[in-house]
Amino acid sequence: MAAFLQTRTLHLIKRPRLLDPLSSLSPFARYFNTIAAAHQHPDPEGQSSFSFGDGGNSGCDAILVKGPNSGPKREGGSSSVTMPMSFMTGSIVGKRFYKQVTTRQSDDGNGWSVMLDYRTLKTPSKRALKLPTLSLAKAIAAEWDYQQTDGIRPFTMPLMRLACTALERVPVTRPKIVDNLMRKFNQDLVFCRAPWDNNLTSGVYDRQVQKIDPLLDWVKTEFGFKPVVYSSFFGGKQDEGLVKAMEKLLKITSDCELAAIDALAAASHSLVISVGIFRGRLDIEEAIELIRLEEDLQVLCSFLSF
Repeated sequence: MAAFLQTRTLHLIKRPRLLDPLSSLSPFARYFNTIAAAHQHPDPEGQSSFSFGDGGNSGCDAILVKGPNSGPKREGGSSSVTMPMSFMTGSIVGKRFYKQVTTRQSDDGNGWSVMLDYRTLKTPSKRALKLPTLSLAKAIAAEWDYQQTDGIRPFTMPLMRLACTALERVPVTRPKIVDNLMRKFNQDLVFCRAPWDNNLTSGVYDRQVQKIDPLLDWVKTEFGFKPVVYSSFFGGKQDEGLVKAMEKLLKITSDCELAAIDALAAASHSLVISVGIFRGRLDIEEAIELIRLEEDLQVLCSFLSF
C-alpha cells in the first residue's frame, strides 16, 4: 500500500514547476472519485462556512470531462465561493452545490481561475485562486468536476491542495520548508549504499552503482561538487559547498516550485531525486525506479528463488 501511494503521489505531481503546460487532462482525473474510500459524515455547518464576493463568469472555458451525479445549481446571487479551512485537513467539507465547472482568465489578465457554475473559486483564506497556467486550472477544474453529490472530498484533489499550499503556506513558511529539506539532505536516499563486501547485499550495491551513479555524476556537473556515498544508516556528511549550492537553489525557487519540490521529497525521501525531476534530469518512471530499487530487487530475488 505504501508503495502504491508513493507511486501515485509522484505521478500526480509529475509537473513539479506547476508552470509547464500539460498536453491534456491527465488520465488520473478519472480515478479521483474512486480513491475516496474513507466514509465520513458531512459537516452540518459546511454550507455556512462558504463566503461569497463579486465576480463574473464571462470568458469561461468549458471543461469537456463530465463528472458523475452532478448536483443541482444553488439558487442565489453568489458570484464567488471560498472553501473553508477544513479543506486543507482532508475532511468532507459539505455537499456538492454546483453543476458545471469551467475555467476563465483572471480579471487582471494575470493567471487563470476556476469557476463553479458562475462562482469564482477562492482559497481557504479567501484569496483568489489564481493559477499560473490554463492547463493547471483545467486539471484542478477536473478534480472539482469529479466530486459527487454526497460530499466534497479534498483528499481526492491533490493538485488543488498543492496549489493552495503554494499560495497560502509557502510564502509564510518558506524558511522552515528550506531548513527542513536541508536538515535531511545528508541522509538522502541516493547517498546510502549497501555494503559491497557482503554476499547478501552485493547485488543491491551493484544495482545502485548502475542506476544511481549517473544521477550523482549529474549532481557533480550541475553543482560542482561530487556527492559522498556511505553505508551507515545514520548518514554521512556532504561537502559544505554542495550543501550551500542545494540550499541556494531552493531559496531562489518560486512558491509553486518549492511546494512541488517539498511534496516530491516527502514522497521519494530524496531531495536529489526531487531536484532531478525539477531540473528535467529524471522523468517520473526513472524516479520511481530509483526509489524502489532495493524493494524491486528483493522481489525479483524472491521470485527467482522459487
